[in-house]
Amino acid sequence: MRSMSTSIFARRTVLFGWIARLSANTLVLVLWLWLYRAVFDYLAIIFSREDFRTNQIVLVAVLALVALEIRKEHLHPQFDAAPQWYVPALTLALGGSALYLIVERFLNINTISASLFGLASYGLLGLWMKPQRWRQGFPAALLIVGVLPFGEHLQTFVGYPLRILTASIVRDGLTAAGVSSVGVDTILVFENGVSQVDLPCSGVKSLWTGALFLIAATWVERRPLNWRWLLIAIILAALLFVTNLARVGVLVVVGQVMSWRLVAEMIHVPLGVLGFVASCAAAVVLLRLVPLIAQDEFVVSASAQSTAKAVTTNLAHPSWLSPALMIALAALALLYAPRPHGELAQPTAGFVFPAELMTQPMPLTPDQVRWFTDDGAESVVRQRFEWRGLTGSMIFVTSTTWRAQHRPERCFQVYGLALNGSRTHLVALDFPLRFVWLGDRSAPAAFAAAYWFQSVDRIIDDYGTRIWVDLSPTRERWVLVTVVSHDIVHTEVPRHRTHC
Repeated sequence: MRSMSTSIFARRTVLFGWIARLSANTLVLVLWLWLYRAVFDYLAIIFSREDFRTNQIVLVAVLALVALEIRKEHLHPQFDAAPQWYVPALTLALGGSALYLIVERFLNINTISASLFGLASYGLLGLWMKPQRWRQGFPAALLIVGVLPFGEHLQTFVGYPLRILTASIVRDGLTAAGVSSVGVDTILVFENGVSQVDLPCSGVKSLWTGALFLIAATWVERRPLNWRWLLIAIILAALLFVTNLARVGVLVVVGQVMSWRLVAEMIHVPLGVLGFVASCAAAVVLLRLVPLIAQDEFVVSASAQSTAKAVTTNLAHPSWLSPALMIALAALALLYAPRPHGELAQPTAGFVFPAELMTQPMPLTPDQVRWFTDDGAESVVRQRFEWRGLTGSMIFVTSTTWRAQHRPERCFQVYGLALNGSRTHLVALDFPLRFVWLGDRSAPAAFAAAYWFQSVDRIIDDYGTRIWVDLSPTRERWVLVTVVSHDIVHTEVPRHRTHC
């Protein structure tokens, strides 16, 4: 009887301990989700809206690959166990969370916040995984984070310089070959957009896709992330740029120099695909020259293998770690403070227009007001105008944060207008603006628009520059001015489209 009662008591103790550990882990998860509550609205937009269909397709492919590898490796984190004291994982979890608070407070860039959420979550997961498995799975975490729309930010900051660099190199190459009639502008504005070195074709999108491919190959091939891997990544980026450069050069020669425009239209997509496949194939060959993770870290010798196994087995599971983790997460959640946004309010003194510019207010809908307010706009003025027989509309968005001032080209496309071309136009030496040609199904070259960003002492037309200005500790007030003509535009439209 005594032994039976002892056995029952032992079982109850085990059951209560299991319930206590599971409850503590559940509370940690709830606090974790509470800390990162602001990220979920952004993730819902990214993975539900049609604008990010490419990212959604890549996410499905990545999740399928991750599920396949988990099933293959029989990975089962023990979430009913107490968290283990594993410094790298704990540092990534808490350090990433601290950086998340800083980004939310001072930068307010959703993509960076979501990236930190993904990496820090993988760090938290490492408290319930074997350290060896956790290290081997780190490329998978990078892969999932990589499906976020980094390509859009790369295009903003890097796309245009790469366009100019690519066009300049092609021009110099043609000049050296005796063809001096093709300039940078001719390449950038090539007939029917065949050789347009536009943002999606500038190599930026291929850099993003190539990076995802290299990370996936690294994980599947069981290769370590070290300086050799970094060298391979640099080589892959260089190969993608060179193949894109060669593609543009071939298209310019075929379509512009030899006037075989139809042939150029037919080969521009195959050339891009072949260049990307060849670059990735070369990266895989180089990657396979790197020793496997198992050979490089865990089976160097029998003694080293046994030592690693002992370290993995003897990781401490201190009873105070769960409560300490709860306290740390609760404190971080309470410290969360997003970058302050002003209320949307129309200015008491409106904009002053010339006498010959007739204007009429165009009130915003409640949904539009809420949209601007959520993004941090201070004031929004929309007017209908008539000037010298030309009619249209204009909108003035005033804000101290770049997030309230979206790239107008994206907004035009959301409303169903096709972006036929854009270029910088200098009204004066210190007054650049972006001129945009738009069209719809009924009229491919129907509308024209212009926009610029203006502060007290500066005017710019580049969205990337506007973002960089916002990183200054001193917040500066900027106005995004967008003017759209509602009349048919009879001026020549640049032969310039975003083909890839």
